[in-house]
Amino acid sequence: MPRLQRCMALKFRHATSLQGWLLLCLLLACSCAAAQSRPVISIIIDDLGLDRASGQRVVDLPVPVACAFLPHAPHTRELAMRAHAVHKEVILHLPMATVDHRPLDPGGVTLDMTQAQFLRTLQEDLAAVPHVSGINNHMGSLLTRHPGHMMWLMHEMRRHDRLFFVDSRTTVDTVARRVADEHGVPSVDRDVFLDSDPDIEAVRFQFRRLLALARRNGSATAIGHPYASTLRVLEEELPALRDVRVVPVADVIQVQRGRESQWQQSWYR
Repeated sequence: MPRLQRCMALKFRHATSLQGWLLLCLLLACSCAAAQSRPVISIIIDDLGLDRASGQRVVDLPVPVACAFLPHAPHTRELAMRAHAVHKEVILHLPMATVDHRPLDPGGVTLDMTQAQFLRTLQEDLAAVPHVSGINNHMGSLLTRHPGHMMWLMHEMRRHDRLFFVDSRTTVDTVARRVADEHGVPSVDRDVFLDSDPDIEAVRFQFRRLLALARRNGSATAIGHPYASTLRVLEEELPALRDVRVVPVADVIQVQRGRESQWQQSWYR
């Protein structure tokens, strides 16, 4: 039995019934507050839907990692349904144009689209991913630096209840998060890429860097891919976490909003 539970049981036996219940409630409240004060991380696995086996490994991870699906990949609908059934967030991994003009996956949005073409493609992509709760950009080093196209995206996201946006930050010139904030779309930046170098020790180093950022700042968000090395590191490291909680992306956004609100209140006092 954990130390807190033993302490609660001992104190409860040596108190009157009313005193015991009051003490129990107080200790439970303290326990919950301690848990809530722990640093939090969110982990997003991109490029899902292309391969069923690796996608299922992501769905089977024992924590609420977010699953980002390419809109028209062959296994997107099946795996998104499975992810939702085990209470994992489902994200539309929206293909966006790059500065080096790499070919886009089906459902991509580009700089030369009209607003009507852009919105029609986006709506089809959202419809292709069941139970979607957010969007993040797949590539997009060109498109995320253009405020007009990002404004179209955020306007459409506002039409859907409770959608959040994750800026993958594939370019330092991105304006996507700023435009999301301006249009009232809940959003967060990617802090760490787990597997830009897919070597297993490099992935492990980035995972531990993610934990260090969360311990320092209170929260952090990582993006990875369904590589064998990434999945192995997550399967080994996640069950061993003690002082850091893995939470949905929406929870990290709420944590960051609360911290920003506290900072603003202290600034204006």
